[in-house]
Amino acid sequence: MIAEVIKANELTKADPVFGQTSFNDHEQIVFCHDKDTGLKAIIGIHNTVLGPALGGTRMWNYANEWEALNDVLRLSRGMTYKSAISGLNLGGGKAVIIGDSKTDKTPEMMTRFGQFIHSLSGKYITAEDVGTTTPDMDIIREVTPHVTGISEAKGGSGNPSPVTAYGVYMGMKAAAKHQFGTDKLEGKKVLVQGTGHVGETLISYLAKEGAIVEIADINQAKMEEVAAKYGAKIYTGEDIYGADVDIYAPCALGATVNDETIERLKARVIAGAANNQLANEEIHGRKLQEKGILYAPDFLINAGGIINVYAEIVGYDKAEAMKRTENIYNTTLEILTFADAHGITTQNAAMSLAQKRIDDKKKETAK
Repeated sequence: MIAEVIKANELTKADPVFGQTSFNDHEQIVFCHDKDTGLKAIIGIHNTVLGPALGGTRMWNYANEWEALNDVLRLSRGMTYKSAISGLNLGGGKAVIIGDSKTDKTPEMMTRFGQFIHSLSGKYITAEDVGTTTPDMDIIREVTPHVTGISEAKGGSGNPSPVTAYGVYMGMKAAAKHQFGTDKLEGKKVLVQGTGHVGETLISYLAKEGAIVEIADINQAKMEEVAAKYGAKIYTGEDIYGADVDIYAPCALGATVNDETIERLKARVIAGAANNQLANEEIHGRKLQEKGILYAPDFLINAGGIINVYAEIVGYDKAEAMKRTENIYNTTLEILTFADAHGITTQNAAMSLAQKRIDDKKKETAK
């Protein structure tokens, strides 16, 4: 959950931005406030070396503004590396709106938020995320062109979640190939945590291939619906992290891989859609490596969504977007092999290759 991410990173309140442990040489942080609509938002622009910062807008009922700031810092940084490792000419950005999306969100608020985005002149491009929808993006599109994930009726590609799920599925198969010697998931026990748009679509792929799927979600009604639809089993144990499964797929919010859960994990592969799955990239990436648990870096395998919305910018071609998303399989195998060859964690392997692309672009631009 969001709270776990905050706790894991120990907020520093000495300074509103630069003192945060999640601050990572971000280029720009924009605080947006509008009294009339109740809008309180933060836009985080981490890096624009490769291109404009693209990342979704998350609306969440944060406990306080410090939590919201920490979240946008972590998420925007993740987008930089997600785009870089995927070969996209995009930088990393993200936005958060403080509030309950079910009760606080209004068309007027989204319009005002779109105006703030427009004021950045294309340096940040938004899309949907937790708590926002394709119709919200359509509203934003009325006041700025700097938005993706708009409806097909308005010339966009619609909800990117199915493409995200396909990329996670490809990454999971690659991780299985590396760990088990085969990418066939038939008969493999997979625990999917989170049955939202991405989680459900991932479950459909797994069920179709014949995997033994168990699911967990705080939304009981949704979980029961998904279980009945795909023949999945609802996990009823007290400890999902200690479940006797082959693959753990976190598809809700982040930081579920932490000091407490790693000790209980029995899965040999972690491959899911959630962002920032490792509460601490260095410490927990290394602990997984020491336990022989293969981690498929989240920002690598959940990049299908951004690949899809990027296609809107360059001229949308669904077949091409799906082809690039399918290539996550090959990229994942390359990174896992690279990690083994250099004796480093899979997280560090993915980060180093993404950073190299950014650094190479910097050198090219400086010439």
